[in-house]
Amino acid sequence: MIEFEGLPELVEPVLIAAFEGWNDAGEASSGVIAHLESAWKAEPLLALDPDDYYDFQVTRPVVEMGDGLTRSIVWPTTRLLRARPPGSERDVVLLRGIEPNMRWRSFCSDIIGVCRELGVEMAVMLGALLNDSPHTRPVPILGGATDEGLARSTGLELSRYEGPTGIVGVLQHAFGEAGLNAVSLWASVPHYVAQPPNPKATLALLRRLEDLLEIPMPLGDLDEEARAWERGVDELASQDSEVAEYVKELEERKDAAELPEASGDAIAAEFERYLRRRDRDTDG
Repeated sequence: MIEFEGLPELVEPVLIAAFEGWNDAGEASSGVIAHLESAWKAEPLLALDPDDYYDFQVTRPVVEMGDGLTRSIVWPTTRLLRARPPGSERDVVLLRGIEPNMRWRSFCSDIIGVCRELGVEMAVMLGALLNDSPHTRPVPILGGATDEGLARSTGLELSRYEGPTGIVGVLQHAFGEAGLNAVSLWASVPHYVAQPPNPKATLALLRRLEDLLEIPMPLGDLDEEARAWERGVDELASQDSEVAEYVKELEERKDAAELPEASGDAIAAEFERYLRRRDRDTDG
């Protein structure tokens, strides 16, 4: 049972959530939450009881060393934090979790109960999946929404995926069933370079979040890290002729599929983002 005593009153809060595990290729989506938690100096709100949702033989607790020989146990769970982004008049609730091992419907019910208590007006779930996207091209961001009207109003490029789903898909559906607005954003991570971290995919999710929520997102060193990551993958690919040929094939396929108007939309979106950031810097 979640205790709600002591929770603060928030201003038009929006939820941003990501889960480690099956939904998190390259740790791109959980990387967004970790980045925002640090940049915004987020404060803890509450944590779910891990005994209810985790099999500790599958998702094991971790031992950490403190001062001297002091040890502590960090249990796998889902935590919610509160932040007020600089330049924004609304609060953000960050949800950082590990995909639960059991009782997903009860888990979703608990999350929705917390969101109702906090007054969350909209939820954005983040995910990342392995795909045949070339690492040299912009990271595709696909989405889902609780209804078509919300999808149109947010300009989401909707995924047509059918098949097994993770907690991100289940939670988004649960929000819709509860009558709450929710969208999901999925970054495509190249399957031939799946090992984390993937700062380029994390950066792409942050930029799409900024467009969606109209909240300034701190990018920090992610631009530089994304370029360094791409150069590193370029170097590795150049050392294997088969991989280099495969990447070239993916690039040609991707370029052939891109429509001129899609490229124009991307340029326009980037220009609008630049203007927003310039205006914020001027106001500051």
